[in-house]
Formats: sequence, C-alpha cells, structure tokens
Amino acid sequence: QVQLVESGGGLVQAGGSLRLSCAASGSISSINTMGWYRRAPGKERELVARIPSRDSPNYADSVKGRFTISRDNAKNTVYLQMNSLKPEDTAVYYCNADIIPLRVRFSLPYWGQGTQVTVSS
Repeated sequence: QVQLVESGGGLVQAGGSLRLSCAASGSISSINTMGWYRRAPGKERELVARIPSRDSPNYADSVKGRFTISRDNAKNTVYLQMNSLKPEDTAVYYCNADIIPLRVRFSLPYWGQGTQVTVSS
C-alpha cells in the first residue's frame, strides 16, 4: 500500500508565504516525477509545479518566480515553497507522484488527499 500525506496548508494574507509538504510512504521501489496540482472553486485542476527525479523542475506560468518545488529523495518527500501569495492562489492543493511499488514493473500515479490554501486580500 502506497500513500501520500500532505501538510502545510492554511490561511494567509496576500503577500505571505506557506510551505507545503508531501511524504510518500508504503511499499515503494522508486519514485519518478513528483508534483503539485491545484483546483480552485469552479475551475479545473491545473498543474502548479513538477520535479522529475533527475531533471529540472517546471512551473505553471502563473507561479513562476513565486513558488519553488523541491524534493528530498531520502525522505520520499516533495515540498512547495509558496511566496508572494495572491488571492487567486486560493485552492485545494494536491500532491501527485509517479511511483513504482515493490514487485511492480511500471509506475502508477498516486494522489494525496488535498490541503486547502486560502489567501485573503
């Protein structure tokens, strides 16, 4: 059983910062790309940032220069540092990871439960 557990969401004023964390646990052989998505009220889910295991991260245009994604492979954890937050960043943020479970030969997508980020104006 593999699961992703997120933490770090909350309420912050515009211009503030938050750091999200997502830890993968369970029967894991290896983890490929890890990333963060978000879904704002009334909108489709969108990619925020993703970081491959051995390549540079990429970001949505709307967060470039404000958000930074990083990962600690020893801890199977991905982080999202969010600075200069805007009200339009308000959404439920979901962690995603492409994980190869033990005794499986291909990667599977896993999702966290989501964490609410609310930015007040």
